[in-house]
Amino acid sequence: MPVRVYYEDTDFTGVVYYANYLKFMERGRTDFLRCAGVAHAALAELDPPLGFAIREANLKFHAPARIDDALIVETRLVDARGARLKMEQRILRKEAMLMEGSVEAACIDFAGRPRRLPATVSEQIIRHARSVLKSS
Repeated sequence: MPVRVYYEDTDFTGVVYYANYLKFMERGRTDFLRCAGVAHAALAELDPPLGFAIREANLKFHAPARIDDALIVETRLVDARGARLKMEQRILRKEAMLMEGSVEAACIDFAGRPRRLPATVSEQIIRHARSVLKSS
């Protein structure tokens, strides 16, 4: 997924502020799920309404991104079972890896309680992940 670095993403030195990588990663995960046919708005319409909360995030930085850089956010599914969704992500500028990380999200209802991913949802996510692997 392409992401452009804007002035608002940078700190006073002109490099991307570290916390903004989490925003880029969120966009990558959201687009991954959307491509799998799992839109956040559709999850909110289920009974009970569902969403995701980040339980754990690990990031490792290799090089800085700067204003106007065109970045690519790569997202790969590691696991989707129970109430858990684990993904690995990389942010690249051309072929240069700038950051790599992993995220574990918990599927929750709107009261904040963990809920199993509905079977149809996890199947859609897994099917999309397999199709992405085959095409790469």
